[in-house]
Amino acid sequence: MIKSMTGFGKASMEWNDKTINVEIRSLNSKGADISLRLSSGLRNYELELRNDLSKQLERGKIDLSIYIESNKAETPVEVNTALAKAYHEQLKQLSRELNEPLEKPISQILKFPDVLKSERKETDENEWKQIKKCVNEAIAQLNKFREVEGLSLKNDFEQRLAKIDSCLTEIKTLDLVRINAIKTRIRNNIEDVIGKSKIDENRFEQELIYYVEKLDINEEKVRLKTHLDYFMETCKEDSPGRKLNFISQEIGREINTIGSKANDAPMQKLVVVMKDELEKIKEQANNVL
Repeated sequence: MIKSMTGFGKASMEWNDKTINVEIRSLNSKGADISLRLSSGLRNYELELRNDLSKQLERGKIDLSIYIESNKAETPVEVNTALAKAYHEQLKQLSRELNEPLEKPISQILKFPDVLKSERKETDENEWKQIKKCVNEAIAQLNKFREVEGLSLKNDFEQRLAKIDSCLTEIKTLDLVRINAIKTRIRNNIEDVIGKSKIDENRFEQELIYYVEKLDINEEKVRLKTHLDYFMETCKEDSPGRKLNFISQEIGREINTIGSKANDAPMQKLVVVMKDELEKIKEQANNVL
């Protein structure tokens, strides 16, 4: 079953007076482009998170956010009293030397570097285990989202490939009479120019065979049908995105060759329809995992 690279997952849990919230979203990308939004206490686990995301999600532009909220009152900010006093003495000395009044010194001192310091505790192993559970739950939700989107992509592929196959069937029907029509048209044009009595029939047949061989599209029709069938077979594989892109390029090559050899207005119209459907397939295939 194919999966889309687009998805969203969210999970939360309560643990030790804290609420752990995890959000993860992904978009299409050629590789695993991972962006993490973490508190400083989780930086030690960043590499482990990246490895897990690459392993479970494979590809995509992946954004993971982890927010931890405390459910009890805390005072994470502390005042560096010794440094604040030193700043205060310097300000008083400067005030005396400049003969300027010292106004609201405390509010000024609190803005100076390192006066206020935030003490953040590192995440311990027990808390990390709970966070990882939450992350894995969010990843599982994202994968379910990807599967649902993948089913929509598969249905879209089936409809568009069926349209191309239908056009190919019409081309096969038109091709049965196309060569004879081309032969007749060429003969009539030559007769109009030089006259029927002056045509060397043997030379004419030789040249006509050479010309018609260049317009033959039997090989292209067979290869195109093979590629269409192979595309749907590949959709059953795991993570077929890159492979589907290659197959769609081969489909396009055969359609273009048929168009260049057709030399027939009704067939050219069908080629245009096939090209339009193929472009939509390519757009969607870029989003397949």
